[in-house]
Amino acid sequence: MPPSLPMTANYPLLNRIQTPSDLRALGRAELPQLALELRDFILQSVSRTGGHLSSNLGTVELTIALHYVFDTPEDRLVWDVGHQTYPHKVLTGRRDRMHTLRQLGGLSGFPRRDESDYDTFGTAHSSTSISAALGMALGAQQKGEKRHAVAIIGDGAMTAGMAFEALNNGGMPHAGRVPNLLVVLNDNDMSISPPVGALNKYLARLMSGKFYTAAREGAKQVLKNAPPLFELARRFEEHAKGMVVPGTIFEEFGFNYVGPIDGHDLDALIPTLENLRDKPGAQFLHVVTKKGYGYKLAEADPIAYHGPGKFDPQIGLVKPAAAPKPTFTQVFGQWLCDMAAADPRLVAITPAMREGSGMVEFHKRYPERYHDVGIAEQHAVTFAAGLACEGLKPVVAIYSTFLQRAYDQLIHDVALQNLPMVFALDRAGLVGADGATHAGAYDIAFVRCIPNLAMLTPADEAETRRALSTAHAHDGPVAVRYPRGSGAGVAATADLDTLPWGQGEIRREIQGEDRANGGHAGQPRIAILAFGPLLYPALEAGAKLDATVANMRFVKPLDTALVERLARSHDALVTVEEGCLPGGAGSAVLEALQAAGIQVPVLTLGLPDRFIEHGDPALLLSACGLDAAGMETAIRRRFLGDKAPQLRNVVNG
Repeated sequence: MPPSLPMTANYPLLNRIQTPSDLRALGRAELPQLALELRDFILQSVSRTGGHLSSNLGTVELTIALHYVFDTPEDRLVWDVGHQTYPHKVLTGRRDRMHTLRQLGGLSGFPRRDESDYDTFGTAHSSTSISAALGMALGAQQKGEKRHAVAIIGDGAMTAGMAFEALNNGGMPHAGRVPNLLVVLNDNDMSISPPVGALNKYLARLMSGKFYTAAREGAKQVLKNAPPLFELARRFEEHAKGMVVPGTIFEEFGFNYVGPIDGHDLDALIPTLENLRDKPGAQFLHVVTKKGYGYKLAEADPIAYHGPGKFDPQIGLVKPAAAPKPTFTQVFGQWLCDMAAADPRLVAITPAMREGSGMVEFHKRYPERYHDVGIAEQHAVTFAAGLACEGLKPVVAIYSTFLQRAYDQLIHDVALQNLPMVFALDRAGLVGADGATHAGAYDIAFVRCIPNLAMLTPADEAETRRALSTAHAHDGPVAVRYPRGSGAGVAATADLDTLPWGQGEIRREIQGEDRANGGHAGQPRIAILAFGPLLYPALEAGAKLDATVANMRFVKPLDTALVERLARSHDALVTVEEGCLPGGAGSAVLEALQAAGIQVPVLTLGLPDRFIEHGDPALLLSACGLDAAGMETAIRRRFLGDKAPQLRNVVNG
């Protein structure tokens, strides 16, 4: 575990803050210095643990202002995505645990209700904050409680339809009145020059203040007696505001729009938030921030510093001297370019994950065939379905955990119509530091129950390339799942060869002296059926146990002929998968055996029926019994212990 930062050195103001009430005891003039200290603490802390950096450096002043103005945790702050909440964690009593960030047993990299009362809503997927905050605002209204609900959402998350569904609902009356809801749009995709910033600060304070509101409402009452003049004034107001602020669309949703203002200027943020706090109804504040703000290297390259590992802040990120093994994501990116060169019908779609999904080179080489639809997974899937209807071959590159958000589209718009398209499911299985919200634990279970939809689970880098080519050649929808990071290091070739459809392979057979009758004399014959990269620890365990090991490759269509052959020639089967056990690949094997009328003991190994916490992936797999030692232990305990002779008697009659 990395050492924690000194609690007393260099942070005279920050050291005085244990809770936001301590922050609110500071004078306004002290807050800029606090922002400097907090930003440096975040930089030093993340450099020791790794984590999200650019987004957190960009929200320091905004976080200070929100906790300074609002009575948290009584007032509810809901952070969208939540990867920008490190300043929030530091100010809410967790500074002394920041050195455990994203490590097993340590702080989560996202808000969690069970971690702090200040984390009012657990997040990590985008575009949920406005819906949740609206629910909280209406909950307070229904109970007669006076408190505020604030949703802080980024410009990227605002591209998702769910955010606009919430806006549409949030600006309308509920039980006769519009709820007290503030939406803060954290826009970090544009910059404000100093003159414009000063003008926007002035306009924001004016438009959020009581004088402006009173004057506007008073004028409306007077002009209502003269409808033509009232309509003219209304139109003039909307057009005048539209010339200086891009807020007309939010006003149409029923929100009072204010901004944009400089999100790093506390003298603009605090009075504006105070004005909006005291106004009833639905409010919308547009703030502009800069990712990586205050750290020049991150400002210059916010993407590289989005989620870095450990680094020296004085030097910055350093490329490794030796090229590491290619990741599964890189294998996909190279295959995508190669297949696009071979097939002009190929088009690629991503929901705002170009870098994460390995599509940068494809975008450069085939910009007309690349589509980033924003954080809009539902639209991405149905948009791809429309492309498939026109004879194109869409490849949807999407994280396993995010495909969950487009499940109806997967069933209704793709599988029901049996459209030929490829789903490249990155981050399948455990993802480590990002934890349960990002784990690709459920794709096998929710994909294999859908008619027409096939799924491949390649074991290594070379097989992943072949699996993608197989999926592309298939006349129907196919999902190919692969994990984050590198695998066994099996180099992929440059060709576009395919795999035999629906067929697994035997990678190891029993080698014992009494092979015909079960390997080592008296030992039950065990066959391990591995799905995906867990093939390699299964091979290690198989060597220790002298067991047969099969690389199944396909979850659907399952190689039932191979399953039946192994069941009839072995005393027991073991299935291994890096996915949830309920409804997973092991369940598919059990169903196949039942359909064939074959009775054989089966041990299913996979992710347990609980959410897996954040931590080092190897440690997590070991804790789940999915490393070689864990597999060997589970198999010995089940089939090779004191009850082993009974097992052979049961199986062999």
